[in-house]
Amino acid sequence: MPTLHPLLGTALPIVQAPMAGAQTARLALAVGAAGGLGSLPTAALDAARLRDELALLRASSLPFNVNFFCHTPPAADAAREAAWQARLAPFARELGLDPAALPSGPGRQPFTPALAELVEPFAPPVVSFHFGLPAPELLARVKRWGARVLASATTVDEARWLEAHGADGVIAQGLEAGGHRGHFLSADLARQPGLFALLPAVVDAVRLPVIAAGGIADARGVRAALALGASAVQVGTAYLLCPEADTGPLHRAALAGPDAAHTALTDVFTGRPARGIVNRAMRELGPLCADAPAFPLAAAALGPLRAAAEALGRADFTPLWAGQNAAGCREMGAAELTRALAAGLD
Repeated sequence: MPTLHPLLGTALPIVQAPMAGAQTARLALAVGAAGGLGSLPTAALDAARLRDELALLRASSLPFNVNFFCHTPPAADAAREAAWQARLAPFARELGLDPAALPSGPGRQPFTPALAELVEPFAPPVVSFHFGLPAPELLARVKRWGARVLASATTVDEARWLEAHGADGVIAQGLEAGGHRGHFLSADLARQPGLFALLPAVVDAVRLPVIAAGGIADARGVRAALALGASAVQVGTAYLLCPEADTGPLHRAALAGPDAAHTALTDVFTGRPARGIVNRAMRELGPLCADAPAFPLAAAALGPLRAAAEALGRADFTPLWAGQNAAGCREMGAAELTRALAAGLD
């Protein structure tokens, strides 16, 4: 029997990053079967779907991670919504849509008592949070399940805050990471360094195990992160071309092509900075746009534009989430990729 990771409970120090909209339990199970920690993102799942996915994970007897957002839903801002609708109106008309019919409203759910009630019977062994930690009473409830709690930090200050407020491990998220930034103390992107500057600083600042995330796509990156003091690594983008991922065809094509070399941080898809492959929406609306409503309210109005463009075979309004090392994406099974990431580790 191999020695299991003391925090993750896995044979390998590999965490598959939770990627909402691009995966289900199927990817998590494949990673878990290879000895890594598979993760399930919950923010875009309704209650029935989440219950079904959790049942699959629990039935496997493999360790797994369930990930939640911790944002505070913003107050409605009619003026900002109107400005956003006006910015999107020319695109809507171009696609034959009625600008006045573009929807509004939240597109991502935070962790709530109702979600905790749903998840508790499945007792996930690891629970991770993005955008900080939930309220103390909710965090205490998660810990009563016996779950180990991970949370993302984009700065040393955030890592220290997580340690002081009950996290069991810190995910050091470098600026090169794909998807949403996990910041919660400051939205100033200039304060958020790349992984190999952030990682040793966080390792030195906290007593908790630190998981490295951002731009790691092969065994060399894994070994470098571990050499800098990481207890494990979290990998997302590299899994997006695996057959077990639910990455859409336009997203897959972008990841496999030359455009994957050009990523940027953008808030036009959700209202919060996230890294993706640059496309038309990012070029013409941003990539950072003052008119975009606060997270997650920007997403709803873009939905019809995305659907209409995708029907024409275009990814103009599709969030093509990817980190800066998208060249590491490979079309191979998730289990094979997990083992390849851990190659050479003793």
